[in-house]
Amino acid sequence: MAKNLIPSDVQLEITQIKSAIGGKQNQRDTLRSLGLKRIGHTVVRTADAVTVGMLNTVPHLVKVEEAK
Repeated sequence: MAKNLIPSDVQLEITQIKSAIGGKQNQRDTLRSLGLKRIGHTVVRTADAVTVGMLNTVPHLVKVEEAK
């Protein structure tokens, strides 16, 4: 879950763990903006203010880990 994130230079691995079907349009749009296309898809993004804001919109649909 994406909770208590703060903007920094850390790389985050973001994985979609739940479907956007039945969700609000802004949540579906946020997942697409993050680059997530399907359940299990993972992207690596910098934890800047924009990304953290998007993750706070869909914390129940994604899993966030620090990239190695």
